[in-house]
Amino acid sequence: MLLSGLPDSVGDDEDITRVLRSSSHFTASYVKASAFMPANDEATSVFRHGAEPREDLWRIARELFGPDARIYGAAVCKVRCIREQRLEVVADEPPPRHANIIGWPMNVDPEMQRAQQKELALVIASRSTLMRTNE
Repeated sequence: MLLSGLPDSVGDDEDITRVLRSSSHFTASYVKASAFMPANDEATSVFRHGAEPREDLWRIARELFGPDARIYGAAVCKVRCIREQRLEVVADEPPPRHANIIGWPMNVDPEMQRAQQKELALVIASRSTLMRTNE
């Protein structure tokens, strides 16, 4: 059991949320692949929280990024969707509820690597629900 009270193992039926801090990560109606692309450390930071209650979702985002950080919204999907892309979601606390999407394709050719990663991120984004902070 983690400090957050969640189990160490992330379940397939859990919701995970990617906080959207860039307007380039979504349109008016859908999440873009860029929202899920891994950072330089080869992981994508997410939180173990679903779309509801929204107040808790935005509170978690504010606690992590600070009260003045620009938060546009969130992309919410099931862990199963990520695992179907042969990626893994692992708990990574602190902060509470934090997890990482890992296992992204690596390739000696940086263009090929980015294309392979984008293909997976596109599937995840297409199966995510867009939550806007101003809804």
